[in-house]
Amino acid sequence: MHKEVLGLILAYLLVVNVVGFALMGLDKRRARRERWRISEKALFLPAVLGGSLGAIAGMRVFHHKTRHWYFRFGLPAILLLQVGLAVVAWKWAG
Repeated sequence: MHKEVLGLILAYLLVVNVVGFALMGLDKRRARRERWRISEKALFLPAVLGGSLGAIAGMRVFHHKTRHWYFRFGLPAILLLQVGLAVVAWKWAG
């Protein structure tokens, strides 16, 4: 794989993971202040788009959505699926 493409992919993954992490923190802050909340679909979106590790980290750091089974098990399931797809893509391209 070309270094430029790999660099773009890594930059994309960094950004989407930071967004997933930040959304968890922002929603937790809004929950504490009893303000308008971020939808659960919006919290899952960055994870589905490649930011599952950041969303999991945000969930753990901010202790947010840890009681909801679909976050506790769904986000790690998405991460495992993404890692599996990355391994397959890496072997296929290599």
